[in-house]
Amino acid sequence: MLDRLTGLEVFAKVAAMGSLSAAGRAMGMSQTMVTKHIAALETRLGVTLFHRTTRRLSITEAGRNYLEASARVLAELDAADSAVAADRFKPRGVLRLNAPVSFGARQIAPLLPEFARSHPEVSVDLGLNDRIVDLAEEGWDLAIRIGNLRDSSLIARRIAPCRTAVCAAPSYLKAHGTPRRVADLAGHNCLGYTLSRTVGAERWVFGAKGEIDVPVSGDLRANNGDALCAAAIAGQGVIYQPTFIVADALRAGTLRTITLDVPTIEFGGIYAIFLPDRNPPAKVRAFIEFLVGRFMPEPPWDRA
Repeated sequence: MLDRLTGLEVFAKVAAMGSLSAAGRAMGMSQTMVTKHIAALETRLGVTLFHRTTRRLSITEAGRNYLEASARVLAELDAADSAVAADRFKPRGVLRLNAPVSFGARQIAPLLPEFARSHPEVSVDLGLNDRIVDLAEEGWDLAIRIGNLRDSSLIARRIAPCRTAVCAAPSYLKAHGTPRRVADLAGHNCLGYTLSRTVGAERWVFGAKGEIDVPVSGDLRANNGDALCAAAIAGQGVIYQPTFIVADALRAGTLRTITLDVPTIEFGGIYAIFLPDRNPPAKVRAFIEFLVGRFMPEPPWDRA
């Protein structure tokens, strides 16, 4: 079966040049193949598109009507091709970005005005949630993910380290004392993050490779790090959270870092994730480079 789009292009070229052989030469196609395309088109449409004599080729009334319609189709196709090609080279259009709630609100959203100023033809559709989204099914261009990544066909670019800290409010430490060893955490009210196996509600993991498990318990567990941070600032207990959440409170003195006998774990990093593509859209590449420029090698929340 001959390609319908190629048939349209052949028909338009024959109509423009008035010759099967000339159209074939212009398209790098044999006259026999040009003839087959025109014949297939006439059979499918049930009309004669060209009058043929031994000396000349002339377009019929049906052919003129079809040429007008097909010219619009081909022009729209060329425009679509140009638009897609332009998207590969010039950042523009809507960037659908998904990020974890706390990281997106604290670290991504404040940067968006700067990105908008430098890329005025890009608008951002920011979605915040802490579940793992399906980029292809849900139509996201880019997602931010934290920690060690699962094996997948997605492309990942590390945009920042992800360090952690154990901390509590000065009022809590004054009332309950400061733990010095990870074993001391058993005697403290440890507020757990329910979406993590590493800093969760029942165990906290320590050591560079996460080799030490420490059982913990407390009277509050939550699926949001900012909620735990707010409770800790109010003096409710000890938290173990990424520094991108607690850094502001540590600088303000409303939380204090607790240094234990075993170092805290460092998550694998913070990554920008996108679908595999030999040449991702320019808006995706531009936003990733923008984040890398702001967060690497040392992110602002970890700077002294």
